[in-house]
Amino acid sequence: MYHFISELKRTHHCGQLSKNDVGKTVVLMGWVNTRRDHGGLIFVDLRDREGVTQVVFSPEANPDVHSQSGELRSEYCIGIRGVVKLRPEGMANPKLLTGEIEVDADALQIFNRSKTPPFPLEDEIDVNEETRLTYRYLDLRRKPLKNNLVLRSKVSQIVRDYLVQNGFLEIETPFLTKSTPEGARDYLVPSRIHQGHFYALPQSPQLFKQLLMVAGFEKYYQIVRCFRDEDLRADRQPEFTQIDIELSFVDREDVLSVMEGLIASVWKGALGVDLQIPFKKLSYDDCIERFGLDAPDLRFGLELKTVTPLFLNSGFKVFGEIARSGGLIKALVVPGKADFSRKEIDELTSFAGIYGAKGLAYIKILDTEWQSPITKFLSEDEKKSLQETLSLKKGDIVFFGAGPAKVVNDSLGNLREKIATDLKLVDDNKYEFAWVVDFPMFDWEAEEKRPVAVHHPFTSPKSSDLAFLDSDPLKAKANAYDLVLNGNEIGGGSIRIHDPATQSKVFDILKISREEAKAKFGFLLTALQFGAPPHGGIAFGLDRLIMLLSHSTSIRDVIAFPKTQKATDPMTEAPSPVDAKQMLELGLQISIPKVVHKP
Repeated sequence: MYHFISELKRTHHCGQLSKNDVGKTVVLMGWVNTRRDHGGLIFVDLRDREGVTQVVFSPEANPDVHSQSGELRSEYCIGIRGVVKLRPEGMANPKLLTGEIEVDADALQIFNRSKTPPFPLEDEIDVNEETRLTYRYLDLRRKPLKNNLVLRSKVSQIVRDYLVQNGFLEIETPFLTKSTPEGARDYLVPSRIHQGHFYALPQSPQLFKQLLMVAGFEKYYQIVRCFRDEDLRADRQPEFTQIDIELSFVDREDVLSVMEGLIASVWKGALGVDLQIPFKKLSYDDCIERFGLDAPDLRFGLELKTVTPLFLNSGFKVFGEIARSGGLIKALVVPGKADFSRKEIDELTSFAGIYGAKGLAYIKILDTEWQSPITKFLSEDEKKSLQETLSLKKGDIVFFGAGPAKVVNDSLGNLREKIATDLKLVDDNKYEFAWVVDFPMFDWEAEEKRPVAVHHPFTSPKSSDLAFLDSDPLKAKANAYDLVLNGNEIGGGSIRIHDPATQSKVFDILKISREEAKAKFGFLLTALQFGAPPHGGIAFGLDRLIMLLSHSTSIRDVIAFPKTQKATDPMTEAPSPVDAKQMLELGLQISIPKVVHKP
């Protein structure tokens, strides 16, 4: 009996062998993918990380090994030795890289037997996600997930190579740091040594990478884990990974140019696709006007048009009142789809309602009439104006959103993308990149009755808008930029504030008192007083990037061990209670509010 690990070393992976290896004696190791008993011959498809090779066990090669192979089952972990042979004529498998050959085994060792898996491990089998996550180590044996993680590793290496070649240093920043809640909630870590005090897991390395610029490192990067205690969606996780970058002595165009080179390198290295750079630039205002969203999908048309002025004096009461009261009315024309059924229109109306729309008016442009519940309220002049403004043609349908600007833009912007997907107007193999620039510096928070930072409070205003910080802050544009791909924001950044006076002024506008600013960001404010250089940077969401590169539908399919949408891990059963001794050491006590049920 051979002991494979000590005596017979692996010579090849299961995806390497070809007809050029015929006659060689090889040693393979892996898992039984499938087993087929054809009377005297037993065939096993042996799988490892690199692929699959067909192994044949025959009485002629070794009777004892042939007998032992009879007990093999799916997912047994084994090692074999044998001679590479061509498959019989007509038996080649063109779907496999190794499909022209097979290995005639004369030695076998079973490293470990396997229970019957809780779900089939075939690539295309649809399995309940909870089950997949509970047995994630089995799910990862399936080809789609394995390929996603191989791609992720490859992309990370491409990123590192490009940035190092461009003079960047990889520098780690702390995981246990100070809580500076601004936006999402922090994950807190209690201190045993300093009881009653807490660390926070970083939502991003933002402050530390700015401090590295103050320290003079000039070009920093890190592929870093970040943490946010927020409600989850398909593309969100409580812990996620970002490609974090910062540069000194740069303006916006310098940052965009270097980042375009990075993204082009990733697409070329990972997919073999040559991207056209520089990417187009769109202003935030232009995006909202034309597409309703600040991360538009540019692979198709269906642009929105504002028609508010056409209804200022309208007899159609609903539109007229909205137009005269400062609301917004926009139109979305879908060419050639006047044949949308009532059911389809009702479904689109319900979809728009998700984003706050109270309804979805429409008009079908038919051969002899305009068909809609609202046409009887429109004058001939209004119809003519709509015809000219929207370039309406027979067979078109036009949808209207009316109400507060945000609701109209959100509902029609998302409706635009849904209709394009439903009508198959979207080419999944097309990559439309764009920089979105000139964001507002601040937005108004009605509940708190104060401005809030659109990006974060360390974003610099455009130099041309500095005066607005004193006169009208809501008019100021930020020196910020997002990279958008196919309707997804894949990265965002800004030129930072590098002088203490401007940073203090921004805190004043945000109603962050000097005491609060010192308590939260005092170390950064102090650092800015020691010759901080002009600097800026960006962070790319690596998880989302891999999701788009691999055409996955969920971010959980590109993370080795993700959490569910409820922020739990069914495999390890995290989060979980801890014992009383640990709680005592931390000086913590849990108090769960009692739920009072009223009669």
